[in-house]
Amino acid sequence: MDIKLLKRYRLFCIGGSIILCVQVVLAFVFFSIQEYSVVEELSPNSLNRLRNVADYGIGDDEESSYNNVPSGSNHRNKLPPDKDNSASSNEYFNKALQHRHNNYKTDNLRVLGVDELGFVPPCDISGRECVSALHRAKTETCKQIIANISCLIKTNPPYPKRLPHQCPTNDVKQTTIIGCFRDGKEIKLLPGYKTTLIYTNSQENCIDLCLQSGFAYAGVEYGTECFCGNETPEWGLKLPDTFCDMQCPGNLSQMCGGHYTINVFKTGVSKFIAKIASEPSPNFKHNNIPPVRIVFLLTLNGRAVRQVYRLIKALFHRDHYFFIHVDARHDYMFRELSKLELTLSNVRLSRRRHSTIWGGASLLTTLMDAMSDLVQSSWDWDFVINLSESDFPIKSNDALVKFLTVNREHNFVKSHGREVQQFIQKQGLDKTFVECEARMWRVGEKELPKGIIWDGGSDWLALSRPFVDYLVAGDTLISGLSQFFKYTLLPAESFFHTVLRNSPFCETYIDNNLHVTNWKRWLGCKCQYRHVVDWCGCSPNVFRYDDWNRIKNTEKKQVYFARKFEPIINLSIIDTLEVWLYGEYPADFKNRMSYWQNLYHYDDVYPAPDESLLIVGNSLARVATKHLTTSHTTCQIRTLDKLLQVFTYHHKDKFKGFLIQYEVSFSNNSNKLLFESWCWPKLQGIIILNKDPINRLLNFIVSSDFDKKEQMSRNFIRLIGPYTEPVLIHQWGAGEHSFAVTFLWLNPYDELINVTSTNIEESALITFSKPILPMPLSQGIWTVLLVYENVTMAYTQFLVTPLHTIKDTSIPASQMSTINKPQNYRQSFEDWTSVIKTFKNSIVLETKNKFIDRTKTKITSWVDNLITSAYNILETCIVIPCKSLNDCGLKELVTCAETSWSSYSPDPKSDIKSINKESGTLNRY
Repeated sequence: MDIKLLKRYRLFCIGGSIILCVQVVLAFVFFSIQEYSVVEELSPNSLNRLRNVADYGIGDDEESSYNNVPSGSNHRNKLPPDKDNSASSNEYFNKALQHRHNNYKTDNLRVLGVDELGFVPPCDISGRECVSALHRAKTETCKQIIANISCLIKTNPPYPKRLPHQCPTNDVKQTTIIGCFRDGKEIKLLPGYKTTLIYTNSQENCIDLCLQSGFAYAGVEYGTECFCGNETPEWGLKLPDTFCDMQCPGNLSQMCGGHYTINVFKTGVSKFIAKIASEPSPNFKHNNIPPVRIVFLLTLNGRAVRQVYRLIKALFHRDHYFFIHVDARHDYMFRELSKLELTLSNVRLSRRRHSTIWGGASLLTTLMDAMSDLVQSSWDWDFVINLSESDFPIKSNDALVKFLTVNREHNFVKSHGREVQQFIQKQGLDKTFVECEARMWRVGEKELPKGIIWDGGSDWLALSRPFVDYLVAGDTLISGLSQFFKYTLLPAESFFHTVLRNSPFCETYIDNNLHVTNWKRWLGCKCQYRHVVDWCGCSPNVFRYDDWNRIKNTEKKQVYFARKFEPIINLSIIDTLEVWLYGEYPADFKNRMSYWQNLYHYDDVYPAPDESLLIVGNSLARVATKHLTTSHTTCQIRTLDKLLQVFTYHHKDKFKGFLIQYEVSFSNNSNKLLFESWCWPKLQGIIILNKDPINRLLNFIVSSDFDKKEQMSRNFIRLIGPYTEPVLIHQWGAGEHSFAVTFLWLNPYDELINVTSTNIEESALITFSKPILPMPLSQGIWTVLLVYENVTMAYTQFLVTPLHTIKDTSIPASQMSTINKPQNYRQSFEDWTSVIKTFKNSIVLETKNKFIDRTKTKITSWVDNLITSAYNILETCIVIPCKSLNDCGLKELVTCAETSWSSYSPDPKSDIKSINKESGTLNRY
């Protein structure tokens, strides 16, 4: 019976089996297509992210997302096939990724050729980063440099693939096989670092990687995994070599561990422990030990000359030296500091000047050139310490000398303090950068030379004379690293550390750069250097008086300098620090809390002066000169000869206006007389009309050059020209509720140009926004209304400075009319008409935006009227009194040195005075 039933249903069984098999095949094909489709739909950024996850077992964090590099902080331990079903698909997944990556390169990255570049590149230019750099570069010279270096790095890198490790305590020439060991699932035998090298893992590659990170041991496991560590494996876990039976994908003749088994090797280096600096005893006396002599290598830029003078005074001693490099684009700083060479034999300025930028390769060139000059000089020195205008000592010179004397011939560098592979990726050491047009262009990837330990951290150093001699003399290690770092971001932050770790001086490494740095990363890591580098970098904040305890708490620590300091931001902290170091100032000490910083000098070629500053300065000088006359004046002003200088003036950490210096000729005097006027930008405040219900408003202004790190505008004078991009900055106190406000932008013709809305949270905050305004901006006085629920609560005004001259040549009338012509905007802001009308009915605003006669005289008059509506002249003084002017009835003026506000007023804290013959130091007062 059973046999008959089977025969009867045989066809049904066969048919059912066939259907089942077809369904299985279709399901397999379907899910394979789905998996491949996921890969196919990935964007380039997603591909890179997945590639990082595949290769490193990690993803991007918030800070590194801009850089498109993995953070390296959370390593995922990959499980074997019996614990992780995804492992079996790794090969297929990566092939799919590679296929998609290749298609993306060929389909979406257009190869640049001679038609677009204007020259024949040495190779096919198709890399995404290089193509982007070539599109953004402005000059053909820079484009050629980018193309040449990109091709060079890709085809024949100009640095060795392997460099010698010369630390005498290590031997990396021969690696030692330790054997095959049992590894744990949760607790790894080598827990220092782990990565997955799916296609390239081999014993040599893993050893090189672990050596690169400074680990004593390397281990390969499960074919594709590489582990590093510093602890010797437990011999009780040793297994026969046959237990490590999986081939290395990078070298099929080798075994790379197995299932929870690992082949372990010695890399040839020992676990690195930086030396601890010795501390001088409380009763330390030099006796027969000669005190060290220090070269302070100052790398300077900007215009903070008086702060540099103050720094030199604090460090000065006749036994020490100052070697100063001033950026090639900063004429004023170089000119002013050159005067020191005439009176102080231990001060010298470098004549090999470079244009340096944040993160630039030029900074390493600057430091190495300076060290070469120092080695060849006749100066007898023991240490070189590099500083900038933003540094200041936090311990006495005597304390520094004692400390370095007991640590003679050691080298002080600060390491990054993180895992090396993470540092390499965060720092971009494996990326190729090209410096031109005052920018670091990112153009692709590059491989680090093997065979050495990589290190880095801070670029502020204290190096001994023997090590500097070695750096300047050079060898294979130094020449190879020098070539590598020519195409690397932030080279000064890694070059000296890496040389030190791999050189005969490796045991002189002390992990301390003698600095305390004011890191506030939530403010300092806002990618503020994107305008000069294709990377997202961080920078420390300026110390303020509120940070004083942080400096004071370093009293017993081995730190001797702090950074950053900027007197235009906070002078109080510098004053407090000096009193702490040297005692209280005399009661009659002048201008203790005043600071002047130069903005313009007529002799400057670099940087080019701000055209708006010249317009405002010359206009105010003309107006101030006219104010010198009275109804009884018998001598006449012959001409305003020249605007000489402009300074910002600060007192008690407040901006107090700006000063203009100018020359004037009079009819009864053959000499040119020098005057200085104190001016104030009167449009910089707010007018509050209604306080409730948003009484949390503290300020809102329109300016430019907003520093996100310091939460302030560096454009103190509020200079805005027709091509400036204005920034709206508003500050709020804390409150219980959040609310939305709107800012209405009205041009000088009372037209609504832009509407900016923002939400104000409960917490106190300073925020900013950059509206999109049509360029060029209409010249005249603009108004910005702060509106809450259709009611104007406050308003502020700002001047768009007229540009009626370009390099002392009048703009043609046709061009002038084009710049000032009211523009026809689309009527898209009707909803705000009633708000603006109500405001205009209640407030009468002076904009001075119309002029008819465009002759040079009339334009000058119009400009002067416009400037005086935005700026006040508070006082005027004369530099050298002239009796003949009083005789002809001109207003009697006080001598500038007798005022409290003039740049000629005594400023003993920044004056370089005579040397104290007994101590060899500069007099403090």
